[in-house]
Amino acid sequence: MSKCLTIVFVAVFSPILLFCQNRLSLADAIGLALKNSYDIQLAKDNLEISAINNNIGIAGGLPIVTANASDNETVTSINQKFPDPSRNVKRTGVSSNNLTANITGGILLFNGFRVKAVKKRLEELQNLNQELLNAQIQNTIASVITSYYDIVRQQFFLGTLKKTIEVSLQRVSIIKSRKEVGLANNADIFQAEIDLNASIQAEQSQQLIIDQAKTNLLNLIFVRNDSLVVISDTIVVDEQINFNQVRQLALKNPQLIAAEQQIKVNELIEKETAALRSPILRASTGFNVNNTTSQAGFILQNQSYGPFLGLNLAIPIYNGGINKRQSQIAEVNTRIAKTQRDGFLMRIENGAVRTYQAYSNTLLQLKTAQKNYDLSQQLLNLVMLRFQLGQSTIVDIKIAQQSFENESYRLVNLAYTAKIAEIELKRLANILAPI
Repeated sequence: MSKCLTIVFVAVFSPILLFCQNRLSLADAIGLALKNSYDIQLAKDNLEISAINNNIGIAGGLPIVTANASDNETVTSINQKFPDPSRNVKRTGVSSNNLTANITGGILLFNGFRVKAVKKRLEELQNLNQELLNAQIQNTIASVITSYYDIVRQQFFLGTLKKTIEVSLQRVSIIKSRKEVGLANNADIFQAEIDLNASIQAEQSQQLIIDQAKTNLLNLIFVRNDSLVVISDTIVVDEQINFNQVRQLALKNPQLIAAEQQIKVNELIEKETAALRSPILRASTGFNVNNTTSQAGFILQNQSYGPFLGLNLAIPIYNGGINKRQSQIAEVNTRIAKTQRDGFLMRIENGAVRTYQAYSNTLLQLKTAQKNYDLSQQLLNLVMLRFQLGQSTIVDIKIAQQSFENESYRLVNLAYTAKIAEIELKRLANILAPI
């Protein structure tokens, strides 16, 4: 047996449809899905946001520089009296101007290492969103491959129905020929035509299933539902998947890594909330300019300017226990994240075991199913030949047709099941990639 079991599924389409429709390969379908997927685009946008936020300035570790200026012009009435009457001033409509300007720079010197914790949290959030993007890409590829091979599966069974229709047509023709020479009656013709019509109806129902499966695939790859596509492909099941390798690679599953990073994010939030109870020390410096003028009054002009330097120390004493409760909530959130990680790890391990069991068992059944399918084809051909020679009955042909259809259905479903198991194992191991 070769390394890969290959089952060729041939779909028969009319020349007109082949001329009007477009062929769609699995690689094309995956490429369109990765390009057009809304879920992937949202994951990319979230990653871009987290990358922008991953900056020391967002964490509060860079200086803040501001410039302020104001110019106020006022008109007032003045009535000033002094011990020396000659200095008295009484005027109306006196204009005055007050101009202030400053540039100030401040930097955080210490806040309980909260800046460091915030910066590290922003880094972990970026890594988390990267893993979520990777997980979404894997899920999208798996969904497209699954939908694609479902169409191939349904088309294979359609080919089986077409084969049985050909046999039924031959049977009707042979019976009519026999009737002409008196070797058959109308009852035989009626039964043959009933069986033929039943096969044709089954073919029509199967075509509906294929059309709906194509619609599902087009939705996955974000192509218009009224687009016509032709899919002609094979199902190749990889027989070389090693369970121990899958189990090891599953530990690097992006969703599991994202769960680990969520724990780190919550632990860093614990440090951030703990730092809220630490003293905060800031340094500030800048340059002030102040100029006040008046047309009358005690002071006609007052001007001052110069640099300044200062330190500000804030010590939290009591705020109603808010910081303490925030720290407790952060601790609970970390425990929740660890529980979610453990549950997710268990689901991955159990899923890998169950999927590999199905994968291995289906491969064994597939070998037998392939043999039975070949035998059912040979049996149908043989019974049909014997019927032409008058050595078998209508009942023999009908039984052979049913056997051929059953074995075909069993073979294609087993092949599809094995392929789905292979896809899931590779998705868990994070080794699905665009073809």
